[in-house]
Amino acid sequence: MAALMPQAATVAQMRFHCESDTIRIGELLKEGRDSGLTEANALVSFYAHRLLGTPYVGHTLEGDTEMLTINIHELDCTTFIETLYALTRATMERRVSWRDYARHLESVRYRGGTMGDYSTRLHYISDWIVDNRSRGNLVEVTPDVPHSKYTVKTIDFMTTHADNYRSLKNDSAMVEKIRRVESGYTNHRMPLLPKSWLQDKRVEQTLREGDFVGLMTTTRGLDISHLGIVVKDKKGHLHLLDASSSGGKVMEETPTLRDQLRNYKSNLGIRVFRINP
Repeated sequence: MAALMPQAATVAQMRFHCESDTIRIGELLKEGRDSGLTEANALVSFYAHRLLGTPYVGHTLEGDTEMLTINIHELDCTTFIETLYALTRATMERRVSWRDYARHLESVRYRGGTMGDYSTRLHYISDWIVDNRSRGNLVEVTPDVPHSKYTVKTIDFMTTHADNYRSLKNDSAMVEKIRRVESGYTNHRMPLLPKSWLQDKRVEQTLREGDFVGLMTTTRGLDISHLGIVVKDKKGHLHLLDASSSGGKVMEETPTLRDQLRNYKSNLGIRVFRINP
């Protein structure tokens, strides 16, 4: 189980979307406590369904100074997963305070669980899983899924496209900090479940509702292009519940995950993570 970490970011280092963020977080945590659910995946699914319809808004973490951004009212695919993690962890501790949520949000979002400057944020999902796995926050189950294999990629998209990033565009020192992070992911070996196996019965039985899913991309220099969670229909087929940019909100995708990805030429398959109980 993840170690209980002190809150590093002070309130002055937090950025809220609006004054009702803390109220809504407290309401959600009380709903989670009253649900009686204790298992991590069940809580992830519970909270994901509570967040259905939340507007998709990208780039909510960006600003002139790195701050612990708390925004329960606007989510993108990454902040959606971070939100589910923080809500679930706080509930597993039987806590209902937004401060406990903030502590877990910082833990999952930043290297070593402590916010520093922009370079301490875990921008790449490969880096995110390595760091969070080392601290007991998450486990990767991809290698245990039938038909999984390994692939190798060099991850350096941010520094090779620095002009696309507000915090890198005119800051050569920050680019160099990100480059040092990327240097640890040269020819990085990572597990992959090819998308052609996503409706295999053994795969469907191995994956659980509430698993975190990362969609692997063919884009050079990038590992994962999108995140969501697994939900299952009455036949046990896999679907994605995500903060969708095309749908404009948190929603359950209608096609099965295999059908959704089948025609995405830029998609290789998926990686699968769970909260470490």
